[in-house]
Order: sequence, then structure tokens, then C-alpha cells
Amino acid sequence: MRSQSRRDFLKLLGLTGAACLAGTGTLSAAEGPAGSETAIAMLYDATKCVGCKACMTACKRVNFDQNNLSYEHLGSDKDQLWDAPLDLSGNTRTVIKLYKESPTRWSYVKHSCMHCTKPGCVSACPVKAMTKDSVTGVVSYNKNACIGCRYCQVACPYGIPRFQWDKAIPQIVKCDFCKETNLKEKGVPACAETCPAGAITYGKRKDLLVEAHRRIEESPDRYIPKVYGEKEVGGANHLYLAAFPFNKLGLPDLKEASPAEFSEHIQHTIYKGFIAPVALYGALAVIAMKNKKGQEKLGHGEDD
Repeated sequence: MRSQSRRDFLKLLGLTGAACLAGTGTLSAAEGPAGSETAIAMLYDATKCVGCKACMTACKRVNFDQNNLSYEHLGSDKDQLWDAPLDLSGNTRTVIKLYKESPTRWSYVKHSCMHCTKPGCVSACPVKAMTKDSVTGVVSYNKNACIGCRYCQVACPYGIPRFQWDKAIPQIVKCDFCKETNLKEKGVPACAETCPAGAITYGKRKDLLVEAHRRIEESPDRYIPKVYGEKEVGGANHLYLAAFPFNKLGLPDLKEASPAEFSEHIQHTIYKGFIAPVALYGALAVIAMKNKKGQEKLGHGEDD
């Protein structure tokens, strides 16, 4: 009887999985190729950055109220009048860091959301709090839909999304291209508008890639021959040029293939509407009922 139940269980589970997979729809994170004609992007040229952190100040200023942000200070002095974050956090969406190889060789680098073409955070989010705009390619966060599971943090290959641990009503914090603030009002993200050195260029992704490769070709001694974000995990809408290998600047070495399609396939098909868990519990209930009936028959047989 036990052997028969196990076979029934595996058969039912296999049929359930097949039925779930048959209902697979379009993968939202995979929509739109990396070279989309309408995707917007930012090109950050680390060789032009002077480390003034004007981009950080502008980012915090224009998004302060809407995103429930706070200023961060060094040490215990809370009366400081300036923001001094050391890294991305639940209060900081853009940060400038310094890589120093020697007293004469160093580079600044900007860290913020990469706005991946196939974003892992969108794939992993079970409630669609993370979404990717099919036209602009901007990856946005909806605090009203978020359930605080923080799967987006685990799924992001760049480790960008941060959680507000210090807030009574927390949310995930990441760059959204000033979608509802500066981009909406002025047509450009605050960091790109503010940068005095021209290190941040805003425009269409396809045009910025052309510009990036032009700079490399015209100044091969200035740049390493690579545009970071062009192909990493399917491509990104935050592109980089630099004089140092990108892994030295805190940017991870990643493959071109994106794991987003696989994770989204699981999250938004097999687990959509809790189909798989319900089917699994249903299968277990069927087996339990069969075992119960089998035990009852055995009991009656012994009585006879």
C-alpha cells in the first residue's frame, strides 16, 4: 500500500508541475532586448569624476520626502548639517567611493541601481513591487505593494537594494532614475543634471553605447577597452567607463547570461497564485485518505 501511494504521489506531482509550466506567460524581466530603441540610460565616466559628491546631494534632495529618507552623519554628532553616508543604505540611493591604487593612481566610482535589462529583483519579487518599464527600461519600486520579504536584495547581482531597518514603516531603497521627481519635472535625473564635471551623461542607451565606444577608440590610453553594463547579466541601463579594471572599483565580474529568466519562471508561473503549494497539499491529502482507507481495510480484516 505504501509503495502504491508513493507512485501516486509522484505521478500527481509531475502532472501538477506540467500543468503549471503549461500556463507559463511572458517573462516581464526578460521583456525588451538590451539594445531597445527607447531605453534610457546613464553613462558614468570615472575618469572625469572629481569626487565632489554633488550627485549624491542632488539625489537625496529631490527624493528626500517621497522616499522617506534620512540624512546620515559620521560619528555620534547628530547636529551636523551635511550628509555623510559611507555606502548605499536605507537612506542613500547614490554614493561615490574612492579606489586608490597608489598615491598617484586612483579613481572615484559611482554606485547606484544598474537598472538591468533583465533585472533579478523584478524576477524574484513575488508581489510585483519591483517592475521594469517596457519603454524606458527603468526599474521601479512600489512601496504599497511590497511585503518586506527582501527577495530583491538576494536576487540583485550587484547588491543594490537596501532595506530601511531603522524605520517603523520600512521600505526598499534604490535609484529609480528620479522617475517621479527630477526626470518627470525636468527630463533628466538629478545626478546627471547636477554633475559639474560632465562625468554623468543621460540619454538613450543605444546612443550612450555609441558614445562610450567612441571615447574608448579615441583615447585608448585613458580607458580600459570595455563598457561595463553593456553585456553583464543581459545588460544594464547604467553604463561605466574607467581607467581601472571594474572589479577593483567594486563592480562584480558577471557573466553575460542573466539568471532572471529562470528565477522568474519559478516565481511567476509555478508559484503564481500559490498553485504549486495548493496542488502539493492536495496531493498529500489524497495520499493520506488512501492510507487511512487502507488501514481501515486491514483493521476489518484482522477483526474477521
